[in-house]
Amino acid sequence: MSNEAYTGTIRLTVAQATIRFLSNQYSERDGVEQRLIAGAFGIFGHGNVAGIGQALLQNEVAPVPGEEAMPYIMPRNEQGQVHAAAAYAKVKNRLQAYMCTASIGPGSLNMVTGAALATTNRVPVLLFPSDQFATRVPDPVLQQLEDPTSLDVTVNDCFRPVSRFFDRINRPEQLIPSLLNAMRVLTDPAETGAVTIAMPQDVQAEAFDWPVEFFRKRVWHVRRPLPEPAALDRAVAMIKAAKRPMIISGGGTIYSEACQQLRALATATGIPVADTQAGKGAINFDHPCAIGGVGSTGGDSGNHIADKADLVIGIGTRYSDFTTASKTQFKNPDVKFVNINVCAFDAAKESAEMIVADAREALEALTAALEGYHVQEAYSAEIAAEREAWLAATDRCYHLNHGPLPAQTEVFGALNELMGEDDIVINAAGSMPGDLQALWQARTPVQYHVEYAFSCMGYEVPAALGCKLARPESEVVSIVGDGTYQMLPMELATVVQEGIKVIYVLLQNYGFCSIGALSESRGSQRFGTKYRQRGTGGHLEDTERIAGLDIAANARSWGLDVLEVHSIEEFRGAYKIAAASKRPTMIHIETDLYGPNPPSSSWWDVAVSQVSRLESTQQAYERYLEDRKPQRHYL
Repeated sequence: MSNEAYTGTIRLTVAQATIRFLSNQYSERDGVEQRLIAGAFGIFGHGNVAGIGQALLQNEVAPVPGEEAMPYIMPRNEQGQVHAAAAYAKVKNRLQAYMCTASIGPGSLNMVTGAALATTNRVPVLLFPSDQFATRVPDPVLQQLEDPTSLDVTVNDCFRPVSRFFDRINRPEQLIPSLLNAMRVLTDPAETGAVTIAMPQDVQAEAFDWPVEFFRKRVWHVRRPLPEPAALDRAVAMIKAAKRPMIISGGGTIYSEACQQLRALATATGIPVADTQAGKGAINFDHPCAIGGVGSTGGDSGNHIADKADLVIGIGTRYSDFTTASKTQFKNPDVKFVNINVCAFDAAKESAEMIVADAREALEALTAALEGYHVQEAYSAEIAAEREAWLAATDRCYHLNHGPLPAQTEVFGALNELMGEDDIVINAAGSMPGDLQALWQARTPVQYHVEYAFSCMGYEVPAALGCKLARPESEVVSIVGDGTYQMLPMELATVVQEGIKVIYVLLQNYGFCSIGALSESRGSQRFGTKYRQRGTGGHLEDTERIAGLDIAANARSWGLDVLEVHSIEEFRGAYKIAAASKRPTMIHIETDLYGPNPPSSSWWDVAVSQVSRLESTQQAYERYLEDRKPQRHYL
């Protein structure tokens, strides 16, 4: 449509205007242009069925000539749809997103957890929770929470602290600046996250004469800020002065598509590279400088190097407590930090020398400025030895031949060997992210998809849907624990409904493996962490498994093909069947609740009761006091 056509006004409802506007928004980076809002998830009720629901219907059956329609998918759970949207945006390196809509009250409030996950992970999702009537005539409406101190407060105000942008549309005219600002935040590499625009149900259906130009194609250019020369010079001087520098690569390296630049810097300088959960795969595991995971769930190679590092170069990391091992990992009393991050808030952490810049641009500049620099040969030899030792430890964990039930590390080993380098493994919560960060040998930035910023149980099921929508050419494998499965299985129906081919690997161990082990280590004796028939005494006497609990049968009832196996050899065969199939499939295998897990070389701060009548807790508190002695602020 020519620019001349964008004159005058057009009469549309607020909801219709919203969908038409979103259908014409695009992102661009490095000359690659793509639709910004790739599609819509929506669960309808009285708050949005005749508003945004009608607008999506009209968009589908009577689209505007010359404009792309908004694809719609019907999910089953409001939280689940936001998880799917977050997974989609993560795979798309934050250059595309999905919108989600839900009805007033409990439906919309269900999206709050998903909003928090997206914002914590710094990935864009666009949410339209429905709201009470703006006119306040039919007040209170069904599902409205009344606040006697302010008639303007609704349950949707809960989105404010978990959103990067929040607005409420009480008049049609407000939609124009609100949507423009929403696009600004969704495409901001430093400030992105959940964008929430609350929509009163009467306003959604209200008609208005909109300027036609509002609906023209808009391209939002995702910026790549260059490093400040003076900041770069200071960082280079610190690197050259260091004897034991190391890099910690976070998710920002992958989102910036800076993986080749990271690998080039490591090759040129010999500086070892450790990874966070979000950054795994930015450097291929078999690179001579790749030392694996670091921190509480890291491996020996990364943690042993981190223990002695005198300079830590953080790239695109937010330094969670798992990365820093609750501020105990970097034990060198003289350790200093240089942080490269597009977000100044993250760049300033650990009292660092800040380079506020795009990761790719900063790495290219840093590599050029360090031309001729290389770490000392003795340090390179130490890095090689640590790598070799941890590769051997990983191989042992992958091939334990543990029995009578296999260890979950053996399942991960089989998957690591069977999956292609551009296939996607998904996980989020429990003991599995720890084992995966320590052991998984990622060859590409695509392969590893572990949500560990919010670590939300239940994410894994809808995330498979989002990942497959984002990369239909990849085999998508979601590893789900029995605890996680019971939290949020509903999107299995959506996967079947949409004919989405994904593979779920269900590890059944009849309990919370991670929290059970943590409970035991903190003197709480695995209380309340096993799925057992209620005993006659306390929970510790619950020994009989719950009769009739059958997750495999439940998964079949959602419409999945289910393959039940009992050994790693059977698992390998089942995976080949699932990979060859065109249908969504679950592989169900029982694993040992008690591990064994990879050897640990780090710590995580989980406070222990200072006083107790239980001897187990008393002993745990004494250990806790000893373990936290290295803890300090990095100043």
